[in-house]
Amino acid sequence: MDAMLREYLPILVFLVIAIGLSVVMIGASLVAGPQRPDPVKLSAYECGFEAFADARTQFDVRFYLVSILFIIFDLEVAFLFPWAIVLGDVGMFGFWSMMVFLGVLTVGFIYEWNKGALEWE
Repeated sequence: MDAMLREYLPILVFLVIAIGLSVVMIGASLVAGPQRPDPVKLSAYECGFEAFADARTQFDVRFYLVSILFIIFDLEVAFLFPWAIVLGDVGMFGFWSMMVFLGVLTVGFIYEWNKGALEWE
């Protein structure tokens, strides 16, 4: 048991150094950095104008449909490349399991198409 725990010692040392270095860097930035906020620094900078409505408003369902569409194609690409590399090793079972996976993604794509997510007004 002692030998097994000794194998984790480099990970523990790495974590201690990482946490210690992070604390030192944050502390140094708080001590050395100027803390002079002014209205220009506190103004809206991401979109260029002040917020005009509550952030908790409801979104159109098409935003969610587009996100589902992105997930469909993102998953497809993320799984197709490794599958294509090892296609010779996985055999027919691997081929047909990927066909089932692509079929499920195709059903999701057809659902998106029928809901009109590809037609933006």
